[in-house]
Amino acid sequence: MTSEQPVPRFFLFLMAIAMLLVGAVFLPLASELLIACVLASVLWPLRQWLTRTLRGRRGVAAGVLTTGVVLVLLGPIAAAATFIIRDGSDGVAFVYRTAHGEEAAKLIAELPASARNVALDAIDRLPRDLGEAIGQLGDRGTRAAAALGAAGVGATLMIVALFFLLHSGDQLVSWLDSVSPLPRGSTRELLGMFGRVSYAVLVSAVVTAAVQAAAALVGYFIAQVPNPFFFATVTFFVAFVPAIGAASVCLVAAALLLATGHPYPALFLAIWGVVVVGLVDNVIKPLLIKRGMEIHGGVVFFSLLGGLAAFGAIGLLIGPLAVAFFLALLRMYHRDFTPGESRVPAVPGLPATDAAPPAPASASGQTA
Repeated sequence: MTSEQPVPRFFLFLMAIAMLLVGAVFLPLASELLIACVLASVLWPLRQWLTRTLRGRRGVAAGVLTTGVVLVLLGPIAAAATFIIRDGSDGVAFVYRTAHGEEAAKLIAELPASARNVALDAIDRLPRDLGEAIGQLGDRGTRAAAALGAAGVGATLMIVALFFLLHSGDQLVSWLDSVSPLPRGSTRELLGMFGRVSYAVLVSAVVTAAVQAAAALVGYFIAQVPNPFFFATVTFFVAFVPAIGAASVCLVAAALLLATGHPYPALFLAIWGVVVVGLVDNVIKPLLIKRGMEIHGGVVFFSLLGGLAAFGAIGLLIGPLAVAFFLALLRMYHRDFTPGESRVPAVPGLPATDAAPPAPASASGQTA
């Protein structure tokens, strides 16, 4: 029998201390765990199908999917390395010749003295070829090696967490649902919302980067930029960096065209990069996320901007999740905690708004 006596204040104090300690333990791994949860949510239907195909071997299924994720992550890196090795030498040489050409010297001569000195110093630091560029990176290798090491440790922890979630994620969800103070099924509903929004954000990021790279490639061909596929590949990867954006690669290519004495193609490429390539991110990504969240596109757009400003790059995921989480809680409040006579309709524009509430659990713990 459960006790009806109020919870002692000292017990609540201990609970608060325990929550703070647990938060302090997992806070350094927050980004890795969040990414692992997102990938596990996206891959869960495939994991279920693969487990059935392998006759219930969930460990093998989780291992196959985790290995696939590792290969997918390493694939773009290998592709980028291939492009750099194949086209990088010509690209670096082209940049060096352009920066030391007569047209670039005329443009630099018209700059103010302070800007002219900065430009000349930057040109002096430019490598002549790919070998010299690699050598310059080697000179700064200590800091780069530390950053790569930290990224490698984070990626390893993310992969380990992903395998655990793919292997026992359903058991973890059932446990959270059983110990949560929310009504039975509500925690599972919130986690289902997390999966839908995560899938929408992840797919929108990849599709948007691909569309931006394709649009930029068209502009590179029209403007006759040397090595257009190399620049398109760089555009695809830079599109995942919110602080830079895919349009910046178009502007760099336009500056190179201007420095080589092609002002009209440079002007076209700059306008194309800002208007077409740059706006793709502001149009396609909110539309794709909106379809997964079923929330107004304007709310999605500002959640992306707000999340980016508050949390950095990971905020592109946290922003929509926070909005969807708030609206899901609001819907649960009206559905489960508002008296029947004053109950208002469910909050519109949410995933599974019209879905029936979860079936109550029976005495054996199985849902009806």
